[in-house]
Amino acid sequence: MIQNKTLTDEVNSLPDKPGVYQYYNVNEKLIYVGKAKNLKKRVNSYFNKIHDAGKTNVLVKNIAYLRYIVVESEEDALLLENNLIKEYQPRYNILLKDGKTYPSICITNESFPRIFKTRNIYKNGATYFGPYSSNYTINSILEIVHGLYPVRTCKLPLSNENIKANKFKVCLQYHIHKCKGPCEGKQSEEDYQKTILQIQKIIKGDANEISKLLLEQMQQLATEFKFEEAHAIKLKYDLIENYKSKSIVANSIVENTDVFAFDENENSAYINILRISKGCIIQGYTIEYKKRLNEQKEDILAMAIVELRERFQSNSKEIIVPFKIEYPIKSANICVPQRGDRMKLLDLSMQNVRQFKMDKLKQSEKLNPDQRSMQFMKSIQDLLHLEKPPMTIECFDNSNISGTDAVAACVVFKKGKPSKNDYRKYIIKTVVGPDDYASMKEVVFRRYNRMKNEELTLPDLIIADGGIGQMEVIRQVIQDELKINIPIAGLAKDNKHRTRELLFGFPPKEVGLKPTDQLFKLLSQMQDEVHRFAITFHRDKRSKTQIASELDNVPGIGDKTKTELISHFKSIKRIKSATLDELMKYTSNARASIIYNYFQQSLKP
Repeated sequence: MIQNKTLTDEVNSLPDKPGVYQYYNVNEKLIYVGKAKNLKKRVNSYFNKIHDAGKTNVLVKNIAYLRYIVVESEEDALLLENNLIKEYQPRYNILLKDGKTYPSICITNESFPRIFKTRNIYKNGATYFGPYSSNYTINSILEIVHGLYPVRTCKLPLSNENIKANKFKVCLQYHIHKCKGPCEGKQSEEDYQKTILQIQKIIKGDANEISKLLLEQMQQLATEFKFEEAHAIKLKYDLIENYKSKSIVANSIVENTDVFAFDENENSAYINILRISKGCIIQGYTIEYKKRLNEQKEDILAMAIVELRERFQSNSKEIIVPFKIEYPIKSANICVPQRGDRMKLLDLSMQNVRQFKMDKLKQSEKLNPDQRSMQFMKSIQDLLHLEKPPMTIECFDNSNISGTDAVAACVVFKKGKPSKNDYRKYIIKTVVGPDDYASMKEVVFRRYNRMKNEELTLPDLIIADGGIGQMEVIRQVIQDELKINIPIAGLAKDNKHRTRELLFGFPPKEVGLKPTDQLFKLLSQMQDEVHRFAITFHRDKRSKTQIASELDNVPGIGDKTKTELISHFKSIKRIKSATLDELMKYTSNARASIIYNYFQQSLKP
């Protein structure tokens, strides 16, 4: 159980997404960083039990508040956790030995570049891709690269001067066709660089041409019945098809950069910052601004950038933003990306600011439960062009079997919530046979005629569980007979008895609502509730009718005795076949004798 209410709210509002969570103590010091496939489930697991490990219990007691960063995948969460642990070395995390990091692919800055795996990143003009959390992935990519392209693996200084001076000789790699011999001038620098560009496409995940080539090779080998070679090509083909671009949470190409995302609603603006240092995300933070005037989003973002950079003492030379702004500090370059690695970082920042905005909305709804209800009521008002929000909505439905035991029900929703004390049941009195329209007309007249005569508050909206016909019947009663004005809507169902559309107006017209809209779901809930209430009432009435038809004819037997017998024997058939001794167990001897003799007489021919 969490003692801190603020922390409880933070945990309850966590998303069901992969990411990294960060625990802070009362001194605002980061004490633990963890990764999660599902943030909500993982963080909840810290607080819903006593842990076997004493250190974990101590950690939990020291947590004052938490922050989190949403990412795309488990792999990204693993990499981001690694970055943050190295950057801040939280007290309760296992220390990483020798600053060990995940491997990257390096393409050197040479006339004839080399390609290899490395854990060290240097500012020497080389291009780095990664890091990769899986050694299998990076090794497979390098295997594909060296299998498809003859690039050198030696460390010879292949300058044009050295090649012209014939300082080098080809090695075994040339003779087994793994290298084209640039050391002896057998391959030009221009041709070699073309190969490097194609390799970069594979590493970036843009390998459509390579996939096509491998597929053709695989199919050709299969037609030649060389199935083992075809299978080897297929493994490479599948690897390229399944391989995605490098992780966006760590990228040596984007270095020492601040990424800002912006979102807003009517009352607040939200700004997220992701800080990139040495190609890795080292911090994520979101703030909220309360709007006072009609501030422009460009001005709000510029102000937030100044505040957040000052708060985190950032002097990054590059600032990534989602739209153009006027930023007075000339020492930093403003970038509005359209594609590539910077765009991926901006998208990640946007995910985090939207999640923060959603969390705030959930928290405000808990503090003010009526707020969401009022939003729904306002939405219905705008959708149907009503004079005021429909704070009270009433729904009607009929239920009968071939006209027998016909009943109707009315359910009442106030501020979008069921008001069960106001529910009403009606036994149809004037209609003979299965006539839903006539039954609806009777019930609506009885309800609103009484409300009119007693001067009770009328509802703001009536919803018929049906289409045009039911709406017209209600209109005739409300407008033509009772001369009162209440808006009328209808919820029509499809042939699978699912809510299909909302109808409004006369003649009724379909109101555009998607089944995925929250408002549509609320209206469907109302329809399902009135149907449930009517069906339950009908079943109860029919059950009582069936009981009465058998036992009411037995002289001297009251309702209490009938109820007790049905409760124990479950059916009239079992009561009829019961022995006298069995009946005497559940009622008096005199009553048991009356019931037993009555049914024995009825069984005689």
